[in-house]
Amino acid sequence: MSTVKEAVEVEVHVRTAYNQWTQFEEFPQFMEGVEEVRQLDDRHNHWVTKVGGTRREFDTEIVDQLPDERITWRTTTGDSKQKGTVHFERLDDTHTRVELVMDVEPSGPVEKAGDMLGMVDRRVKGDMRRFKEYMEKRGGESGAWRGRIRPGA
Repeated sequence: MSTVKEAVEVEVHVRTAYNQWTQFEEFPQFMEGVEEVRQLDDRHNHWVTKVGGTRREFDTEIVDQLPDERITWRTTTGDSKQKGTVHFERLDDTHTRVELVMDVEPSGPVEKAGDMLGMVDRRVKGDMRRFKEYMEKRGGESGAWRGRIRPGA
């Protein structure tokens, strides 16, 4: 499993950055290779991705979510195996540090080769940069989910 870590400083309030990240169905607007995210319920999402010509579908489960602080998830179905956490840190009233830490287990020879060449790392860095640009251009969130999901609950 490869661990990828990337952080960006976004020029929006922590609540705004967090609220936007809870709008999973908008991820294709700033995540490369993500064609669709469909939110099934408060905890579960269905993803459709296309990376290097390979289309994948998988489901994720949110296992821990604390407003304005973190969202932790893991895959539950499909060939893509990953887990991760996005952390939100208030720097001041208009700046937030958003840090993504993700463990990814590539499946298949093409994905394993791409991982060895640093493609996953570059993709995550690009996605975080695009999230920053997306948020700063918007200036506000398009929606929010402020619920609490506790591990093991």
